[in-house]
Amino acid sequence: MSASVLDALSAVSRGPLFGLFLTLLAYRVALWLNRRCHGHPLSNPVLVGCVLVGAVLLAGGVRVDTYMEGGRLLMLLLGPATVALAVPLYHQFARLRRSAVALTLALLAGSLIGIASSVLLGRLFGLSETLVLSLVPRSVTTPIAMGVAEAIGGDPTLAAAFVIVSGILGAVLVRPLFTRLGLMDERVLGFATGVAAHGIGTARVFQISQGAGAFAALAMGLNGLMTALIAPLLLRLLTRFWH
Repeated sequence: MSASVLDALSAVSRGPLFGLFLTLLAYRVALWLNRRCHGHPLSNPVLVGCVLVGAVLLAGGVRVDTYMEGGRLLMLLLGPATVALAVPLYHQFARLRRSAVALTLALLAGSLIGIASSVLLGRLFGLSETLVLSLVPRSVTTPIAMGVAEAIGGDPTLAAAFVIVSGILGAVLVRPLFTRLGLMDERVLGFATGVAAHGIGTARVFQISQGAGAFAALAMGLNGLMTALIAPLLLRLLTRFWH
């Protein structure tokens, strides 16, 4: 390959649109692969897309901050996309109201277990204090998780990484796990996924049904609020118990 071509590729990789183009291309390839694999859990588009982007960055020696110059353009769409989740919620409002008591109990249980399991398992396996505190908000959406982690003494960057991993695992496991358990009620499927796997899981269950997606969107928002409120209090109780 000639020096001029290499110089051109190097210049493109440093441009602000490189991250945007790479992300869209990787996701498009991931969607194609997911369809070719007939929706197999391991071909989840988010998982495959992350692997493809990471592989290109490693192979090309591109720094993450360089990639994010364009990647941030997509992050601007997170706000409108979140607000748009109000539309399926509105269409499912009657069902949500009828299930209010059960959903409230499920939210409390999911939030408490998510926080407690992070702390207790982290301590059990000897993780450092920073890692344990960064794991606490792993089940909520990234912006909230980073804020909660910083407030309780964790590392926001690590918290964001744990959130992404949790979301991908939830999106991959949700369908086969619920099929094995025989729990295909879309209210249960959606709400449990939203509590445990935030936005990535919510996007996955929207592919299953609009009803499940609406319940997942509600759970994602409420769990973020619940975790931000109770995480500091629950941490104090668990720390006293552990010591």
